[in-house]
Amino acid sequence: MIRICALILFCGLTHFAFAQHYTVSGTIKDTGGQPVPFASVYVKNTTTGTSANVDGKYALKLEKGEYMLSYRAVGYKQQDQSVKLSGNITQNINLSSESYTLDNVTIKANAEDPAFEIIRKAIKQRKVHLNEVNAFSCDVYIKGVQRLKGAPKKFFGQDIQKVLELDTNRRGIIYLSESQSKFSFRRPNDIHEEMISSKVAGRNNAFSFNKASDLIINFYDNYLLENTLSARGFISPIADNAMFYYKYKLVGESKENGEIVHKIQVIPRRENDPVFRGYIYIIDESWRIYNTDVYLTENSGINFIDTLNINQQFTKVKDIYMPTNINFQFAGNVLGFKIAGYFVGIYSNYNLEPKFPKDFFSGEILKVTEMVNKKDSTYWTNNRPIPLTPDEQINYVKKDSVAKLKESKYYLDSLEKENNKFSIGKLLLRGYSKNDRYDKKYLSFDPILRSVFYNTVEGFAIKYGVTYRKDFENRRSYSVRPELRYGFANQKLTGSLTGSYYYNPLKRATVGASFGNGIFDLNNLGSMTALGNTINSLLYEKNFPKFYEKSFASIYTSRELATGLQGNISLDYSKNNTLTNSTDFKFFDAKDREFTSNNPFTPGAETPLFPTYRSFSATASLTYTIGQKYITRPDGKFYTESHFPKITVLYKKGFNNVLGSDVDYDFVKLELVQDRIGLGLWGYTSLLVGAGKFLNNKSMYYPDYKHFAGNISTIFPPNLRKFQYLDFYQFSTNQQYFEAHLEHNFSGFFLNKIPLLRKAKLEEFIGGGYLSSPEKRNYKEFYFGFQRLVLRASYGFAYDGAKKLTQGFRIAYGF
Repeated sequence: MIRICALILFCGLTHFAFAQHYTVSGTIKDTGGQPVPFASVYVKNTTTGTSANVDGKYALKLEKGEYMLSYRAVGYKQQDQSVKLSGNITQNINLSSESYTLDNVTIKANAEDPAFEIIRKAIKQRKVHLNEVNAFSCDVYIKGVQRLKGAPKKFFGQDIQKVLELDTNRRGIIYLSESQSKFSFRRPNDIHEEMISSKVAGRNNAFSFNKASDLIINFYDNYLLENTLSARGFISPIADNAMFYYKYKLVGESKENGEIVHKIQVIPRRENDPVFRGYIYIIDESWRIYNTDVYLTENSGINFIDTLNINQQFTKVKDIYMPTNINFQFAGNVLGFKIAGYFVGIYSNYNLEPKFPKDFFSGEILKVTEMVNKKDSTYWTNNRPIPLTPDEQINYVKKDSVAKLKESKYYLDSLEKENNKFSIGKLLLRGYSKNDRYDKKYLSFDPILRSVFYNTVEGFAIKYGVTYRKDFENRRSYSVRPELRYGFANQKLTGSLTGSYYYNPLKRATVGASFGNGIFDLNNLGSMTALGNTINSLLYEKNFPKFYEKSFASIYTSRELATGLQGNISLDYSKNNTLTNSTDFKFFDAKDREFTSNNPFTPGAETPLFPTYRSFSATASLTYTIGQKYITRPDGKFYTESHFPKITVLYKKGFNNVLGSDVDYDFVKLELVQDRIGLGLWGYTSLLVGAGKFLNNKSMYYPDYKHFAGNISTIFPPNLRKFQYLDFYQFSTNQQYFEAHLEHNFSGFFLNKIPLLRKAKLEEFIGGGYLSSPEKRNYKEFYFGFQRLVLRASYGFAYDGAKKLTQGFRIAYGF
């Protein structure tokens, strides 16, 4: 009886509590009757509020009581309206255009615009405002919408309307997501966000990748959006060096909440500088930012899209102005796909004096739990701060219902019946796949044409494999791959079986094994691609790669030991044999050239490079990324790009007389790598430095040496580790070495100033490499060139000490 009474009392109190929350909603329009998109609605002098949608409709839930609501939008005069809530009410608002005047400003002919002095004061206070908040926490709601405004009928043979579920004009919403989270920050750069709810249209089991930190763009920083839409980033209108890049014009002044606000137009001094255009609003005396309404164009150097508008509104929290409404709107045209969309963030309920528990900031910048995407439509109806537009409502209903259908066995079986149809053309060009998505089983056969190649050891050969993969919940999976290789000239058949199990995504943990025999490059870092060697051999009578045969068995495991620290262990057993050329076939006979032998050190004679030997070895390595940040989700741990170096320590031991092993050596290596070190307007730098030593080399053979990533091809896939002019085999060592690679990309700093080259969006780069070992004591190379997306061309020089070895062009492709 007591339990029943308690339950009745609890339900009554719950009903009473919920009954005290009411909604004030309506439409915000201008004086001409047009909706004002993304206008903000906040309880005055608080950060409790919301934003209107793209149609100007808003809805704000509040407890019973009287409130003064402030309605704001950049470009419009703030309007305060009192409401008394004892039930749901509708309150429509008409905002009048801002009335910024120059009544109190005297501008003399040929004199400097008063905006310059205001900006100087804002620049002087920039660091103060940048650092005045040591820490804060707040609630964040993010909504993202991407639309296709137009698209080609077909793309790579696919019907775009059907694939993307568009209307007959090939228009519609292709991405719609919402998320709610709790966001925390502590200076200088500690962030932690815990997602509370997530919804992605048409992906019922998906987690949104929305991050509050992605939307916070701080104009008190000198440079913004580095390594995102541009490698160089963009200069803030109040950066320390802003006067060199901007002109300013005072549009007028107005009084908002008792303070004078200056509206200042920011204008590029040069058309193609990496700067913003638009308006920035500065509060008098404190020289803080009140609003921003700026945009970037192709002339500014943005990639992938044509325009990006950034609109911010700030609200006073105690004596500090914090961003409460941030909106990114973008548009572009990529390969005939006309895209447009926006991401809007609502930041509310700020706490400027949070008490964070110990170890709260651990590198985990976003935590997504299992229940985040399990909220139903009722939850979102009651908690969504920005109302959906009619087409967004339809998009959710349509795509969510289709998503449920797509999860059914009947639908997946019927879909796979079409996709799994076999054809010779598919097998030859793209490979053939037989998938069962309902049971998450995938079988793929390699494309035959890409499996055929030629070299002088095997002649024409084929290396063919089939991969089977089984997926489980939260990205756990295992895969098995048998592979056969046959050379028609040496009539040698080899084969192997490889399997791996990715068993703990949260710990990035994998275990695997392989055994069999195969033909391998003498340089374990690789020399030339199979296609590249085929072309060089058949057309130019150049056989650069050298091969040996290995029968092997190996097991390995990899696991994260701590945040940013990955451990790897492997055991390898092999029997190794030398090989000789079996054919000298070529399409064209170069009179001044002959194929070289398979021994890189005796090109004119087929002499064995090493005797047949057995090897048993163990390798252990630790790789630590300093300051590693990551996102935790139920389906794994996802590292973000670090701003600090990655350090690898490796130890490899060759055991003598274990399983008949003939080797005896100990090798240690230390390596430091960092990609894309941002240098502001000067672009970014990447570097790799490594050193290693064989502590013991009593018994070892050439395949066990330390090899280097060389290149002697004109066309090659790029890699920071790769020397662009170094022989593949000549300088491998069994003693010690030091190598260094440095490359700097200026990201158009110079070429952007040349009118004829500006539109090509080329990026200029310089680089170099250094190697010192007993075999090559003072090797150096330098190069310079240009790149655009995945293609790059360069010219360089290689030296042995002061002696020039070679020079020439290089063309690279890929990332």
